[in-house]
Amino acid sequence: MFSKKITLGLLLLISIVANINAQQHLDPEYIKVTEQRASKIVDQIEISDSGKANVVTQIIAKQYQNLSRLHDERDASVDAIKAKGFEDAKEERKIAKAKQKSVKKISKLHKAYLNQLDKHLTEQQIDAVKDGMTYGVLPKTYAAHLEMIPSLTEPQKQYIYNNLKEARERAMDAGSSKEKHAWFGKYKGRINNYLSAEGYDLQKEREGWYKRIEEEKKQAKE
Repeated sequence: MFSKKITLGLLLLISIVANINAQQHLDPEYIKVTEQRASKIVDQIEISDSGKANVVTQIIAKQYQNLSRLHDERDASVDAIKAKGFEDAKEERKIAKAKQKSVKKISKLHKAYLNQLDKHLTEQQIDAVKDGMTYGVLPKTYAAHLEMIPSLTEPQKQYIYNNLKEARERAMDAGSSKEKHAWFGKYKGRINNYLSAEGYDLQKEREGWYKRIEEEKKQAKE
């Protein structure tokens, strides 16, 4: 029985190692997908120089690929830890350490990526790339807050925008749409708490906003 457990454990570890090795050579189809994503983003920022546009497209596509590799490495490390059968507390510590190590690698990659973009794009264009990688949640959410609460002061607007910017930086490095939106969800919660502390009744503000939207629709039909 003990021998069987060892054998199963070894087989799982071998599978994980093989998975890591496979991930070092990304699927050509996935590479194609990343290039298509990058191309759509670049199309939105309208780079007049086709050579520069191609370079930026490859930089963005490579970032997607590098993030995927680091996420896969992290997940494989976590699987390997779980396969060793540590006691719960020890396993949690090791998993937390593995994830923190991954966070540091991704943070380093994030900085290098922005430095590369900075060589070819303006600050406004880099912001457009960031929005492209995060489904435009920042500008949409910021605009929604301004429409929902017209009485926002400049410091309040700045607080909202700064938090959404921080959320966008985090979301850029996430591995899935769900994870990207989760980062924005976290910061939206922070913004809501702030606005409530500032004296706003968010439910009332939201209801008033929806009412204004409906009135505008009726007027457009008349």
